[in-house]
Amino acid sequence: MTYDPTGHLLLTPVDREAPVRVQRLRQLGIGEQPDPAFDEFAHKLAEVTGAPFSMVNFIDENRQFFAGLHTPDGTRTGSDLGAAATAGGVSRIMARDHGYCPHVVVRRKALVLEDVCDYPRFAGNPVVDEIGIRSYLGAPLIDRTGIALGTICVVDTEPRPWGRAGLETIKSMAAELVEQIHRREDGGY
Repeated sequence: MTYDPTGHLLLTPVDREAPVRVQRLRQLGIGEQPDPAFDEFAHKLAEVTGAPFSMVNFIDENRQFFAGLHTPDGTRTGSDLGAAATAGGVSRIMARDHGYCPHVVVRRKALVLEDVCDYPRFAGNPVVDEIGIRSYLGAPLIDRTGIALGTICVVDTEPRPWGRAGLETIKSMAAELVEQIHRREDGGY
């Protein structure tokens, strides 16, 4: 566990791989701009899981960027989380300490939170109060070099019984997207 100088538990994990990840994302040419292929993948992810929000998320040292985004109303803005929360929407840019994807990247394992409020470590995350997130399902995107590039995830404003089937689905879809990224890198996409 990591603590700040006042002794409070820091909820966002330390991410020592971030500099290498940023370098790899730049090499791949992803993670800094919206990408129609990733938007399409996010839409497919939402359809498969029945979730209202889904993202293809790449994480650097300071922020998360949703290169792929699906929202219930189809809007895809580029504002910060505060403005998005005020407007009742979801932004493409989120602070690194908001949400659960940074945990997935550092852990390098899928994460299922059927009701985030059941987990003290996650219940206090700003996305709970600011945009009403109550459930999360995410998996890391680990490429052929062994780097966790980011995540795919789905969220809902209601608790969701994702269960074993949801876990298997998100892991399978993460593998599918990693293969798509590899094809793109190899020039076959």
